[in-house]
Amino acid sequence: MKKKLFRRAAEAPAELLEKTIEITEDIGHKLETKTSRVFEKPKKYWNTLGPGLTTGAADDDPSGIATYSQTGAQYGFGLLWLAAFTFPLMAVIQEMCARIGLVTGRGLATNIRMHFPRKVLYISTLLLFAANTFNIGADLGVMASTLQLLSPGINFIFLIVGITIALLCLQIFMPYNQYAKYLKWLSLVLFAYVASALLANLDWGNVLKHAIVPSLAFNKDQLLLICAILGTTISPYLFFWQTSQEVENEISQGLTTIFQRKGTNKEEIKNMRTDIWSGMFFSNLVMFFIIAACGAILFPHGITDIDSATTAAKALRPFAGDWAYFLFTIGILGTGMLAIPVLAGSSSYAIAESFKWHEGLNKKLKSAYAFYGIIIISMVIGVCINFIGLNPIKVLIYSAVANGVVAPLVLLPIVIISSNKKVMGEWVNKPLTTVVGWIVVVIMALAGTAAIISLFS
Repeated sequence: MKKKLFRRAAEAPAELLEKTIEITEDIGHKLETKTSRVFEKPKKYWNTLGPGLTTGAADDDPSGIATYSQTGAQYGFGLLWLAAFTFPLMAVIQEMCARIGLVTGRGLATNIRMHFPRKVLYISTLLLFAANTFNIGADLGVMASTLQLLSPGINFIFLIVGITIALLCLQIFMPYNQYAKYLKWLSLVLFAYVASALLANLDWGNVLKHAIVPSLAFNKDQLLLICAILGTTISPYLFFWQTSQEVENEISQGLTTIFQRKGTNKEEIKNMRTDIWSGMFFSNLVMFFIIAACGAILFPHGITDIDSATTAAKALRPFAGDWAYFLFTIGILGTGMLAIPVLAGSSSYAIAESFKWHEGLNKKLKSAYAFYGIIIISMVIGVCINFIGLNPIKVLIYSAVANGVVAPLVLLPIVIISSNKKVMGEWVNKPLTTVVGWIVVVIMALAGTAAIISLFS
């Protein structure tokens, strides 16, 4: 009897240890399952994002940052409401462009060429190239100046040429799948502007009030600035880029012929909408925080003359501190790396499709000389713009006016094609979508006309 008791006593710790291990493993397995479920939805959401996110992020290029900075510096929180106002307008138009690409399997310029007179396409493409080239020039100049802030001893010419060569190499020699991932991850740099605004100790009650309640002064300067904001948010280059990137994505999945790409399904449309509305929300969120930061810091101190994003970064430093300055500066460089390829690429897609040339970032240089040639030419002209003595703010104004003129010309075909059941089938616009589309056409036509009148009056 005593031997049995001793044996049981000796075996008890081993049984207890075995049971403890079993329970621990079971708890670990359950925790691992729950953890994977927690991260499963964000991962799935991130994988859904693509062309819409990069298009929205590219909209906040250094030229756009300068426009938003000037808005906050000159009018405080007075024009914050424009961020909420332009969001649904942008999203509806970009969704139309994406649907056209998914349903037809073709780029926007090809669709316009097939359904409209060639003159409409050629005029739109020429103006698009001009507007994009001005934007590229302004963005390259701002990026080089920003790098000089971080490293004052480096020559401006060396910096701008180096940036241009680096961006050209990425576009021409990096495989499309890697390039698309690079653009997607680079879009996250825009959170630097959210962080810089939060460091400004905003009066949130006042901010939210002006974000909801519109206010207008109806003077020439404000009118021109609003036109510039509309021109830099609802920009024609985004329309061409969005449509072409939907097509590029399908090609990267092995759908190399038009017959394979033509048509879509509910899952693709659902994922596309998630991507588009997320990307446009992100774009306008950044716009909101840039205006808010400059409205909270620069406007109260009477610093209203902001001619570039670099000027805005320098002006913020004495009042917001080194961290806000550093984040704003990093944001300029990151957005330039993201936006300039989109600007050059959208021009190239439009021109190549207009003349039926081989096109696409999925192609190697030897297979699409003309397509990559247009990218190189627009970048070289952009560099040259920085050495002909144009004032940075004038470059932005010219670009905004060009965008204001070309936007209605391109928006008309977009709304008409996406509303055509023969072309779009079951994915034709809903009536409300068409109405919003026509409202955007009217708004952009009025903005373009107002910008021209303000510029030359």
